[in-house]
Amino acid sequence: MELNIINLTKYYGNHCALNDVSITLTNGIYGLLGANGAGKSTLMNLITDNINRTSGEILYDGADILKLGKAFRKKIGYMPQQQGFYEQLSARAFVLYMASLKGISRKESKKQADELLKVVNLDAVAHKKIGEFSGGMKQRVLLAQALLGNPKILLLDEPTAGLDPKERIRIRNFISEIAEDKIVLISTHVVSDIEFIAKEIILLRNGQLVSHDTCGNLIKEIENKVFEVEIEREDLKRFQDNYRVSNLYNEEDKIIVRIVTDNPPENYAAQPVNPTLEDLYLYVFENGK
Repeated sequence: MELNIINLTKYYGNHCALNDVSITLTNGIYGLLGANGAGKSTLMNLITDNINRTSGEILYDGADILKLGKAFRKKIGYMPQQQGFYEQLSARAFVLYMASLKGISRKESKKQADELLKVVNLDAVAHKKIGEFSGGMKQRVLLAQALLGNPKILLLDEPTAGLDPKERIRIRNFISEIAEDKIVLISTHVVSDIEFIAKEIILLRNGQLVSHDTCGNLIKEIENKVFEVEIEREDLKRFQDNYRVSNLYNEEDKIIVRIVTDNPPENYAAQPVNPTLEDLYLYVFENGK
């Protein structure tokens, strides 16, 4: 199974949201990283055929998705970053409603709704109104509906936003388990969610494809650019203003800052450390430091 994105471009008026992006996706998990406005949601909406492309092609096993139409959309599960809910519906009623829109039979809908609400740990509150749910619980409802029909292509836009660490790990592990026979594209700002489960990371900046490769290969690009530096408390603001600070912690009366830079500070003992995907994110998307 292949999804080929070829010279894909999308303009909103004079604004280019996606510029000549080409990439091939096969079975497995892809992490989609970029700052706000990078074009991540636009890319997902083009794949789902929710919006019209300006130019380019999207091919599913060699056929244009526009020609495949409904047959292609049946293969997609999409979890948007935000979606309006009927607040008076229960979680189960909402999932059943989405199943009916996807053309799933009534009998099968009930079976899948119960199974998927259990998967996202909402089975105990399946009959409660969505309006009573927290933001994290609503996210899990959206994930459940995306999984209806066992889609071959799963598009998840910020799937763990609002979840506590335990639920994040649970959902992340579940996604990893089901990805063997699916193309899974995850857009997220929580880079730790994809660092160890994504077979490739796709970096978008200002609508353009910056790079895509395995996490290990991408991280190699910033070897010897990540340092830990021991500083005095009064130096902290200067470091935050002049360096990409990816982490900091206290050690007795000192502060240890982790910085990502081409030019480590002089007159400080800057100790090189192994880079992470979060460090790479800062290096690529935090400009001017």
